[in-house]
Amino acid sequence: MSLVHRSKMEIKLGDYAVGQAASLVDPRLVARAQDYRRHVASRMIPLDADDILRRFPASEYFVSLKVDGEFDILIYEDGESLLVNPGGTVRSGLPLLREAADLLKAAGVKKAILAGELYCTKSEGKRPRVHDVSRVARSPVSQAELDQLHFAVFDFLEIDGASPEDRYGSNWKRIHELFKGGQRIHAVETHILKDAEEIQTRFRQWDEEGAEGAVVRSDDVGFFKIKPRHTIDAVVIGFTEGTDDRQGMIHDLLVALMRPDGGLHVLGHVGGGFTNEDRRGFLSDLKDMIVESDYAEVNDQVAYHMVKPKWVIEISVLDLIAQTTRGLPINKMVLTWDTAASRFRIIRRLPMVGMISPQYLGRREDKSANRDDIRMQQITDIVEVPLADRDARQLQLATSQLLKREVQTKQMKGQTMVRKLLMWQTNKEKESEEYPAFVVHATDFSPNRKTPLERDIRVSSSREQIDELWNELAAEMFTKGWASVTNPPAPAAEAPAETSTAVAPAAKKKAAPRKKKDA
Repeated sequence: MSLVHRSKMEIKLGDYAVGQAASLVDPRLVARAQDYRRHVASRMIPLDADDILRRFPASEYFVSLKVDGEFDILIYEDGESLLVNPGGTVRSGLPLLREAADLLKAAGVKKAILAGELYCTKSEGKRPRVHDVSRVARSPVSQAELDQLHFAVFDFLEIDGASPEDRYGSNWKRIHELFKGGQRIHAVETHILKDAEEIQTRFRQWDEEGAEGAVVRSDDVGFFKIKPRHTIDAVVIGFTEGTDDRQGMIHDLLVALMRPDGGLHVLGHVGGGFTNEDRRGFLSDLKDMIVESDYAEVNDQVAYHMVKPKWVIEISVLDLIAQTTRGLPINKMVLTWDTAASRFRIIRRLPMVGMISPQYLGRREDKSANRDDIRMQQITDIVEVPLADRDARQLQLATSQLLKREVQTKQMKGQTMVRKLLMWQTNKEKESEEYPAFVVHATDFSPNRKTPLERDIRVSSSREQIDELWNELAAEMFTKGWASVTNPPAPAAEAPAETSTAVAPAAKKKAAPRKKKDA
């Protein structure tokens, strides 16, 4: 029995075909990819290279090259193999997959799920970039390009029904033995080291070669990602004020980059790296620059004061993330500055990045808010950002359609708790692979709880499956004591998150994941 429904796969070139979750015989494999990446992200501690000597006592460390590619799980069963990523993209027929099947079959393996990075080999002296993977995997122009796609295995989820052992060393040995003869599929380059000095030496060697970084695993010390910091020049467009012992100071700054079309794309907030003197002086100066805005950004339930886009600051980041752990884009607002009205206007939300450990480095008084000094290319040179080169004003994606809506309330200790469930069809999955076909979004508000607002999301490319996920969440959320709201506000007032053109969410804290799995 095949792993995919061939009729639902799109042939790209030769035997190479691409599909979505609905093309899988077992669509739960997408959830396996999402769950694994979410689990790894929760365990992996990001480190600056300067932290190496402080964090690693003498022990046994498996230090792997961090490959700049696309995370996928490789599924193998009875001679057939394919790739599945957390966003639901399914790939079959690649030369690397045929090689994987041959190696696993020769080793006597009947079934396996492996974790690794799909990457594109480059000419001598050039490191692989995720941009190249995306370009080749989406629209290959020749068999030679498909031959450049390789897969570096760094872990497994199961082999012939057996889960990984508690000690990573045993798992690594198994991976190395399975793929030691591979060319297009292989174990990720890994060195077994014993202390911080050896880790630092290895990291510096890779850094000099232009590598993305290193991953350090230790059964005794922990799981780490080490990367060189990147510097970015961005324009300040807002600030929040400090409280308690930071009254009279800024709390953090909201910054943006300029797209090629001149729009200001919100990058995120920066709260570290400031001295107290900086915080006091900035508050005094920025208060004089406050302007009106059609858009409101919120952090920790505190709204930013928007300011004239005049100050350029230099920041450093440990990493830039272009997708959520579910493989979805990180959409942020694109604004335009109306000079005549001295006001920010809304354009639309588009894919952006999330910053890991942003730090303020200093003012750039030699720079201003123009296409060169605060250009988007500063981040697109590092990670792929979909639609970054498109004109945000001209870009019109299909409108989402609300399919179901349920709001229920419950009284407890004199307070009203509210639970809301929305389902919509994005109508964008054919225009951009960054969008799922269907989304279910749940919100749970309880004023008596330590974290009053919690959210959850489910996505699928199948209407049948999204209905099942709706029923599961509804059964979990709307239990005894909850009553339906008879006259909720009109659905038209609720635009799904990816099409909203108004106000940022009131809370940015990610809700704790629910136990139910999804695809």
